[in-house]
Amino acid sequence: MQHTVQKVLIVGAGTAGMAAAITLRRIGVEVDLIDSNPQWGALGAGLTITGPTLRALHQLGVYPDMADEAYVGEGIQVCNPQGEPLRRLETPMPTDSPTLGSGGIMRPTLHGILARHVRAGGCDIRLGLSVEVLEQDDHGVDVTFTDGSHGRYDIVLGSDGVFSRVRGLIFPQAPKPEYTGQSCWRLFLERPASVERRTYFLGGPHKVGFTPVSDSHMYMFLLERTPQVFIEPERFHHELAQRLEGYGGILAEIRDSLGAKDNPAINFRPLEAFILPAPWYQGRVLLIGDSAHPTTPQLASGAGMGIEDALVLAEELTRGGGAADVFGRFMQRREGRCRLVTECSMELGRLEQARAPVEEQTKVVERALLTLSQPI
Repeated sequence: MQHTVQKVLIVGAGTAGMAAAITLRRIGVEVDLIDSNPQWGALGAGLTITGPTLRALHQLGVYPDMADEAYVGEGIQVCNPQGEPLRRLETPMPTDSPTLGSGGIMRPTLHGILARHVRAGGCDIRLGLSVEVLEQDDHGVDVTFTDGSHGRYDIVLGSDGVFSRVRGLIFPQAPKPEYTGQSCWRLFLERPASVERRTYFLGGPHKVGFTPVSDSHMYMFLLERTPQVFIEPERFHHELAQRLEGYGGILAEIRDSLGAKDNPAINFRPLEAFILPAPWYQGRVLLIGDSAHPTTPQLASGAGMGIEDALVLAEELTRGGGAADVFGRFMQRREGRCRLVTECSMELGRLEQARAPVEEQTKVVERALLTLSQPI
């Protein structure tokens, strides 16, 4: 089907940006994809993948790779701090869904899968590069890049993350990311046979969880309420062991192993988020993914929302119309769904910090996942 957009610049080659490159090449759009990181990679932290995100990966055409290289399954096991089972949450998807309801993957693995498909699609990829100036008229966008080169495009997509350069250029007064009061610890571990699915340990001083990422490995996360602090990386293992004091079962075993010489690498970062008012575009420049709707990880849906953005944008482009029409229809389909993820994730963060009853927390998860399981 004919559409008016023939050439697109995508700024930021993370999950949302690569998904957009894949979908736009599929409908015949010429794509330039740039990223400020000259190495173009991903840090080693794991990602929890919900059923709706698996469905989006299926629509993107990469679900078989996900099933082969990562973990897909069903359900969430909820345990107390001693590792004793409390209840199992279902991860429902519609009966005609082509995917299972839950999954997990390491970020470098997901990056590798998407990058293969991006390259196969024939995008022009340039690294170590961002945008300096965006100048728009009724017919396109003139872009000056940070290396002094220039380009002209029908539309520009900003997918350059929570600290988006593109967002700063088109919305200089936009809210800035704010610390939510929680920080997250993550580490990559061998997966015991007893960990059959995503597992949460609730009711203790921190929220702790496991997500399988393959047949043999999982990643563990710990969310804590704390003032925003800097911790020397050489103290990560000692500090995490302290936070696991009082936990039993497999968490006690992990805590006791953190002094070993072959300690796993630990990722520690504060959680930051904000809500960007609609619309997420100005003229011919549109924000997608974390540039438009960054979220905390409680619902494990940030990456999925970015992939869905790419799928919906491609669908709306094929329906035709000018940039304003396409972007307007995009906003109608995306704003409410993405806001649900952001608001429910932040609500869960507040409940976790208040140490609210387990049932109160799980109700938010169940309600959100049921809504998100509906078609995009």
